[in-house]
Amino acid sequence: MRCSGARILVEALIEQGVDTVFGYPGAAVLYIYDELFRQRRRIRHILVSHEQHAAHAADGYARSSGRTGVCIATSGPGATNLVTGIAAAYMDSVPLVAITGNTATPFLGKDSFQEVDIAGITMPVVKHNWIVKDVNEVAETVREAFIVAASGRPGPVLIDIPKDVMAAPGEYRPGSPVRGDRARRLLERNGRQTFDDADIRRAADMLLNARRPVLYAGGGVISSGAADELRQLAEQLNAPVVMSLMGIGAFPSGHRLCTGLVGMHGSTASNKAVQKADLLAALGARFSDRVTSRADCFAPGAKILHIDIDPAEINKNVRAHAAVQGDVKAVLARLMAALPQKTETQWNGEIDRWKTMSPKDHHRKTALHPRFVIQETARRLGDEALVATDVGQHQIWAAQFYPFTRPRSFLSSGGLGAMGFGLGAAAGAKIANPGRPVALFTGDGSFRMNSGELATLVTYRLPVLVIIFNNRTLGMVRQWQNFFFAGRYSETGLEERPPDFVKLAEAYGVFGCRAGDEAAFAAALDHSLGEIAGGRPALIEAVIDTDERVLPMTPGGRPVDEQIS
Repeated sequence: MRCSGARILVEALIEQGVDTVFGYPGAAVLYIYDELFRQRRRIRHILVSHEQHAAHAADGYARSSGRTGVCIATSGPGATNLVTGIAAAYMDSVPLVAITGNTATPFLGKDSFQEVDIAGITMPVVKHNWIVKDVNEVAETVREAFIVAASGRPGPVLIDIPKDVMAAPGEYRPGSPVRGDRARRLLERNGRQTFDDADIRRAADMLLNARRPVLYAGGGVISSGAADELRQLAEQLNAPVVMSLMGIGAFPSGHRLCTGLVGMHGSTASNKAVQKADLLAALGARFSDRVTSRADCFAPGAKILHIDIDPAEINKNVRAHAAVQGDVKAVLARLMAALPQKTETQWNGEIDRWKTMSPKDHHRKTALHPRFVIQETARRLGDEALVATDVGQHQIWAAQFYPFTRPRSFLSSGGLGAMGFGLGAAAGAKIANPGRPVALFTGDGSFRMNSGELATLVTYRLPVLVIIFNNRTLGMVRQWQNFFFAGRYSETGLEERPPDFVKLAEAYGVFGCRAGDEAAFAAALDHSLGEIAGGRPALIEAVIDTDERVLPMTPGGRPVDEQIS
């Protein structure tokens, strides 16, 4: 079929199974948008309020569904506005294809209007990027991009297309995702087994010889679809499971072997278990500094078994005694086959005792405690709910208090910690999962960074529940200032800072209400869920104590079991 580069691009996206793209138009992508208009019955475009949130929405779509998200922006500032969202996806290994327009090829490198070297800018935060200067390479580049984004350790990629290439005529030949020699070779390389029987035997021997094993689950368990294998292995070994922030949902929170979050804000049980373990098996986890604190004091008596698909992560932050490079799901399946059905451990009730320990702040009587808000919301929404967060205290409260039972249900910017992530991600998750409830927990500081996306919820009738924890401050920063800067609250107070969030919600056409105690919150939740059932998004401003804290907390540079609690 003879057609324009823009038509080839759209056809190639549809060929990959893309049903939705998120973006914002501009001069350099007008040919693409014209083609999206022509093909609007075959592919849906979601117009966001800001390009950053196009990337976050594509990210939320991908995290919640397991499919690759797609976002589009114009050249110059449109492209650079995507960068934070691309970096968030890169840090958390989320498959995403970002498409940007650029000035015409004769004007590249000449400081033309709205020209930036977006390929150079994004190089550190993508798996790969392409500048397509030949219309006949558009389709194959798209196919290759989807393979790179989703295979191996997933992550974002970027395709930059000058506008004259989009306008140029070329030949489109329908194909599969692996059509083309480059794409086929790439798929074969990423599909190759990277471990052997000797690796499995070594790992199995370490597990068999352990008396106090701990399984440390990261986001790779979720990416590989290995949640069932993780549960089976934990039960086979009778080993506690600790989770990084990215691993939340990989193991049911109510399971007897689940100890919850590990690291800086980890539970007492998780951090004590790691410090007393004689074997720590890291599964799809990268030993982030937010997990290890002082790496040289992390799991000091344990042998380290590291299972990860990315060889660059092995021995990067913590030295492993043995490693298996490969897909976590495939490795665990082989590993369990090499182990007896049941093994004995010597935890002797310690895990259960530690699980009863929690900070006094978790039970502090205030008019409206974050624990009540989160647990009451979870009770009303049920196990099917998808939960997005922004970044700050509310993010950790959600990880601590929400009873996650399944993977891909917790959507949060873990590695980059991008305030403003949440509302775009929630919108993307709702579009990918229209039949599931979606809630966003956010803070008053974070919400100011993305509140414009309320327009996206209303325009596309996305009934998302937004809960703002309003403590009238940048809570996590204030907490650090309290602990480590003698209470000098420099530029963190937001007491007099507008807007009125309820009026703002109403201005956008979102149902809004405010609650300052448990009874008021329960009533607000009742009313909000009624609005959501009718297809209207709803916002609850939950007014909480300014000095509410996230505990436990390990100060930087201290062993993880030396916690403030």
